Amino acid sequence: MASRDFHVVPREVPPELQARLVAGAVAVLVGFALLAARLWLLQVVHGPEMRSLSENNRIRLVRVPAARGVVYDRHGEILIDNRPAFDVVFVPEDAHDRRRVLRNVAAYLEESESAVHQMLHAPTKRPPYEGIVLRRDLDWRGVVALETHQLELPGVSVQVGPRRYYPFGPLASHLLGYVGEVSEADLRDGASGYRSGDLVGKASLEKSWDGDLRGIPGGQQVEVDALGRRMRVLQEVPDVPGSTLTLTLDRDLQEAAERALGDAAGAIVALDPRNGEILVMVSHPAFDPNVFARGIRPDEWRALVQDRQRPLNNRAVQGQFPPGSTFKIAVATGALEEGAVTAATGFSCSGGIQFGSHFFRCWKKGGHGGVSLHRAIVESCDVFFYQAGQRLGVDGIAEYARRLGLGLPTGIRLEHEKTGTIPDTQWKRRRFHQPWFAGETLSVAIGQGYVTATPLQMAQMTAVIANGGTRYRPHYVKRIEAPDGTLREEVQPEILGEAHLKKSTLEQVRGGMRDVVMTEAGTGKKARVPGIEVAGKTGTAQAVKLGEDRTGTNRGPNAARDHAWFIAFAPYEAPEIAIACIVEHAGEHGGTVAAPMVQQILSHYFGRNQGPPLPTAQQASLDTKTTAMPAAQPRASEVAQAGLAGARELEQAGAGRRPEPPAASPRASDGGSGGIGAAQGAAEPRPSSARAPR
Repeated sequence: MASRDFHVVPREVPPELQARLVAGAVAVLVGFALLAARLWLLQVVHGPEMRSLSENNRIRLVRVPAARGVVYDRHGEILIDNRPAFDVVFVPEDAHDRRRVLRNVAAYLEESESAVHQMLHAPTKRPPYEGIVLRRDLDWRGVVALETHQLELPGVSVQVGPRRYYPFGPLASHLLGYVGEVSEADLRDGASGYRSGDLVGKASLEKSWDGDLRGIPGGQQVEVDALGRRMRVLQEVPDVPGSTLTLTLDRDLQEAAERALGDAAGAIVALDPRNGEILVMVSHPAFDPNVFARGIRPDEWRALVQDRQRPLNNRAVQGQFPPGSTFKIAVATGALEEGAVTAATGFSCSGGIQFGSHFFRCWKKGGHGGVSLHRAIVESCDVFFYQAGQRLGVDGIAEYARRLGLGLPTGIRLEHEKTGTIPDTQWKRRRFHQPWFAGETLSVAIGQGYVTATPLQMAQMTAVIANGGTRYRPHYVKRIEAPDGTLREEVQPEILGEAHLKKSTLEQVRGGMRDVVMTEAGTGKKARVPGIEVAGKTGTAQAVKLGEDRTGTNRGPNAARDHAWFIAFAPYEAPEIAIACIVEHAGEHGGTVAAPMVQQILSHYFGRNQGPPLPTAQQASLDTKTTAMPAAQPRASEVAQAGLAGARELEQAGAGRRPEPPAASPRASDGGSGGIGAAQGAAEPRPSSARAPR
């Protein structure tokens, strides 16, 4: 049987199908290539970034703010402390629908949605996944509202941290200052170690000593869930609290001074003439720094800066006032030193003197008759000092005023200190391009005309006379300690200069000041303290009219009323305290208004308490205004690691902190240019008329 050969006849693939197969194969290859490229891009190129984002979704680095240092008075009373506070923090990256979350937060906190949005969109520099503070110092009602609705608030948490606390409210607020959130300008300027949301010193002590008070922040590595809620702490570096400051301020004496000044406008400064330590610094009206610590609202800030009384002004160092007859101490000192007058020099006072076409009056219309230097100081005779000033000349007056510290910065560590004005011939030529006129010297000789000084300068001048001619730098920090109590620095007295005065000059001037208070003829006898020899000088200065424009239109209430001054030191033989007190626009003599206030302070200082009590109505007013402060609070360091429940237990227990005394009542006054934060501009020096002050 013959064999058959079978041949496979290949079938031809239609061209159309062949094209499709090739296209499909290419597509598959391209797809795998793209997948491989994407995988390479994710794993190799963006691998570290992706891993970081993944970790950030689960593990966060949380910055723990350090508690600021505690501040004590000279006797160990707490003036500035910290307390636990609850802040609402939002991490935008944890919320898919930020608007909805913010709407819910606003609803639960009973705030406007726009206010919450404004906080979120405020310009800030922050790393990804770092929280933004939406609300500070949340109360318990708000804490409960947010904690019970956490599922509706992804990215929102309540965190416990330290908050600045001023247990006495407005007491010494211009010296202590306040804190606030670091500004965008500070961050742009590269402020060392600051981050958005940090609280920093904004004024006075809190600002000037911020580097010592701020401490070193800590950190925590925490694990969070998908909603950004904290699950556990993986690692942590503890924060280091700021240094402890002990001040020279006497809290009890400060309260006595504020009670003495009451609701009057003005300032009081008390120094230790032996070393320049500040015992008291009062400026009215005051403000409550707790308002700034919790976060001041825009309407509250506007009310402060627009207040005609300028409560942010520290009148003690920024108020520039004509010193009136208290300036006669500088004139008497210079006249004795230069031989323009002696203890035996006498002038006749008939109620004034004629100089050119102008009659310069004495405050005593009938005149003092024959007057020596001693009697001129005791009874504040203007005619004597008109003529003594003429003999000494304005340049001589200026030289000795500066020797006593007037017209110069005192050197205190506070911002925006003013220097006042001590005019001389060169000053007027520079300032007005005019020569000095002889008649202007008469006004200067009684502390009027262009002469201005701050209450701190007047206290410093008084201290120089009291201690025999040494001018110390005023200071208010006594020592600095580490959180563990280790002494870091003991602040030493610093001598700025010596007045180089003759012993006979000091005896004449000091003796006259003693008899201002201790004799019946003296204008300051209302400053007497039983058992204590007090030396002082009254002054009644014609005010430079507040708000007066170039046309002479008076823009301020009571602007034409005189300022009342009194300066003093005691005890006479071994001075321990030097005081300057001014009551703005009192409308009465310094011996009538300011001297009794100083008497109350000295009585309190020496433990005599013989001063007249406050009027019943005034005391009732102070009691009404006293602000009730929170109950005893735990220290921030005790709640640094506590949760909400733990913090509440500490707060309720008081955490071993001493009970807080009631807050001092707010005060009221104005004085001079600038503000505690330079809120106001400096007034131009203007001459006042030569009506004699007492």
